[in-house]
Amino acid sequence: MKKIIAAALLCGASLAQAAPTAPAHRCSAEAVKQATSLLTFHFGPDERMEIDTDVKVLAPIRNPANKKQSFDVLEVWGTIYKGQYRMHLIYAQLGGSCVLMGQEILEHASL
Repeated sequence: MKKIIAAALLCGASLAQAAPTAPAHRCSAEAVKQATSLLTFHFGPDERMEIDTDVKVLAPIRNPANKKQSFDVLEVWGTIYKGQYRMHLIYAQLGGSCVLMGQEILEHASL
């Protein structure tokens, strides 16, 4: 029985390592910089501010001014002391450019 459990754990570990990771969005680095600016704008400079460098690509949204166009949405998390903030950075889909079209910030809290 112990051998079966050990084999299952080894298979699971190797599958987790073999799982392909999604390629980074071309604007990921720009989104992290913009998230830092967004938190600083709302709360001022604070040495306790941290921005997570893991950028999650969310489903694109339609451009309200032109339904034929879509915007890319990148999610970045940040913290200041005990506060957690989820930020969505919205970029135009323009080839190699990172044109910021919108941004939103929401404190992750339960009231």
